[in-house]
Amino acid sequence: MSLFLKALPLMAFRTRPCLVFLCRVSNTIPLSLSRTSTRTRTVFSNSASASETLTSNAKPPLALSEPLEWVNRTAFCGKLSSNDVGKSVQLCGWVALHRVHGGLTFLNLRDHTGIIQVTTLPDEFPDAHSAINDLRLEYVVAIEGVVRSRPNESINKKMQTGFIEVAANRVQVLNSVNSKLPFLVTTADDAKDSLKEEIRLRYRCLDLRRQQMNFNILLRHKVVKLIRRYLEDIHGFVEIETPILSRSTPEGARDYLVPSRIQPGTFYALPQSPQLFKQMLMVAGFDKYYQIARCFRDEDLRADRQPEFTQLDMEMAFTPYEDMLTLNEELIRKVFLEIKGVELPNPFPRLTYAEAMSRYGSDRPDTRFDLDLKDVSDIFSGSSFKVFSDSLENGGVIKVLCVPSGTKKYSNSALKKGDIYNEALKSGAKGLPFLKVLDDGNIEGISVLVSSMDPTTRGNLLRRCSAGPSDLILFAVGHHASVNKTLDRLRVYVAHDLGLVDHAFSFVDH
Repeated sequence: MSLFLKALPLMAFRTRPCLVFLCRVSNTIPLSLSRTSTRTRTVFSNSASASETLTSNAKPPLALSEPLEWVNRTAFCGKLSSNDVGKSVQLCGWVALHRVHGGLTFLNLRDHTGIIQVTTLPDEFPDAHSAINDLRLEYVVAIEGVVRSRPNESINKKMQTGFIEVAANRVQVLNSVNSKLPFLVTTADDAKDSLKEEIRLRYRCLDLRRQQMNFNILLRHKVVKLIRRYLEDIHGFVEIETPILSRSTPEGARDYLVPSRIQPGTFYALPQSPQLFKQMLMVAGFDKYYQIARCFRDEDLRADRQPEFTQLDMEMAFTPYEDMLTLNEELIRKVFLEIKGVELPNPFPRLTYAEAMSRYGSDRPDTRFDLDLKDVSDIFSGSSFKVFSDSLENGGVIKVLCVPSGTKKYSNSALKKGDIYNEALKSGAKGLPFLKVLDDGNIEGISVLVSSMDPTTRGNLLRRCSAGPSDLILFAVGHHASVNKTLDRLRVYVAHDLGLVDHAFSFVDH
């Protein structure tokens, strides 16, 4: 069985063989790098959304009076606290924010643990003050200084290190930035600017410095680490790595092919999943196997598909069905509890395939919002509305989706030719019959449909849908599969449009 690790990015690093030469080196390395760019300083406010422009106009190179020494980092930016006040520390990191205020220069220094504010004392350490004035965003620097408490008026409770700062007495530039940054790496937490993916991927090293990307990669690391410890230490699984280059076998998608240099005209196939290898391991007598497997599928991009992804593969011998479900449920509960502090139900809710298709129109429904489909075929049996009667005579069904307070959200024009109508057409429906429940309990909508309903039919429909004033009733008519597909799409669209969930997705197109 396979458990997909979604929304957790993976960085692949390629290594190549190299020759290592041993030699005697001194404790310093002369720096002979030419810095020919002009750095134009912009004074920043406290807002982290400010930008900085670096131009390439000629200017005398930045002179270095000292050779570049081996860096001896003694502390991390985000790990400093009030307990470190008075200590002398040496920090290394990237300049995340640079500003001048009241004759003093401040900067935020960032490393993988967090951010610390660095300030200068121009009278006591003029060289450090001058060096910090020349720094710009994303310079890589080593800073030596003393941890001290911030003045009360400068305390930033939003920062983990907002109660302290480092007074710099020595600054060393390890690497400079000689061109304009394509985007800001450090932004305010409430910044709403969205970067285009093309720009992010083109400058991937900068993109991966951003807090969100750093968090995503560390999150994936924590999840995989927890999975390994759980399966190995608690349940006795053995991790076995299966081949990447293998013979092509029939599976659900097209294979990625790799030509063989040694045997011209033949190809290896990248695995879509380690299915055959798992079966071989069980036949060979391995009792419990797992791996965090890379999978490759040459197929069109979709909401839940990509050419290359990672999944958890497991195989167990002589294991009852319920034991397999229990192990997976316990694993997922453990991951959510320890990683996010979320307690999932025990046991998980279960739906039969028939119930899932009947209530949600999908075998993989999004159950985060309470919008169930209702079969009303029996209510409209013998209806004079030709669309309904013809469908029932041909073996079709009539289902409805009741949208709470939907009449306040969707106008008649939106239902007849707007976005929600177009969503129905995209699913293959030929139209979108609808009814609106008025404040007095009466209904309005498609005139032919309204006129075909007597008081008994209307009452039965409202009770079946649990519909009240201002609710909207959407209909889908036809074969079971097409009706489920239409209402599943509308269900997800409405949930997202009404803000019932932060993000809604559907598998109806897959």
